[in-house]
Amino acid sequence: MEGAEGGIDIPLSALEHFSYCERQCALIHVEQTFDDNVFTARGRLAHERVDTGPATTAPGVRFLRGMTLWSERLGLFGRADLVELRETGPFPVEYKVGALSGGHAAVQLCAQALCLEEMFATSVPGGALYSHATRRRQPVAFDAALRDRTMAAIEGVRRQIERQELPPAADDARCPSCSLINVCLPSVVAQPARLRGYQGALFWPRALEPEDDGDV
Repeated sequence: MEGAEGGIDIPLSALEHFSYCERQCALIHVEQTFDDNVFTARGRLAHERVDTGPATTAPGVRFLRGMTLWSERLGLFGRADLVELRETGPFPVEYKVGALSGGHAAVQLCAQALCLEEMFATSVPGGALYSHATRRRQPVAFDAALRDRTMAAIEGVRRQIERQELPPAADDARCPSCSLINVCLPSVVAQPARLRGYQGALFWPRALEPEDDGDV
């Protein structure tokens, strides 16, 4: 699929993956590899409950769930968990299972705002992240710093996909909770000496058998 300036369209979800771990992003969106763990399963179920709800209204606001988003200018596509159409304009809300930390989800949310700005031809100055763990919203301002970080992530993901790049493993505190740990093998591939040892053992030639002298 071609996007901005003939480039490849990228899913909005890839931006949070890229922000969290560039190798995780490449495993999913370049290598087309994905595996579930308890965290991803919980997240999928939570999103299904949110996304499948009908559009509703309240005084001064309409709630659109599972709304399709796109940006032809940036080559983005995906869905928003919830978009509140307020009198002041669109207000995106992204739902997360755990506590909010690291700002990675904010990058994805900002990309949703960039899509909404193009779709509605208006500015979207803010949105919110909702945590199922705390049952609270965290406001997110789409300031210049976050917009720059989001644009850098968009360029990074597109570069990965176009060049089919797989970054090296980080092998740090993020790895144990990652659903792709058994595919990524960070404790192996992040240690060149250990990796060479495994490769040597894997491709070590078998000892040659004595030649058959032709006797029956």
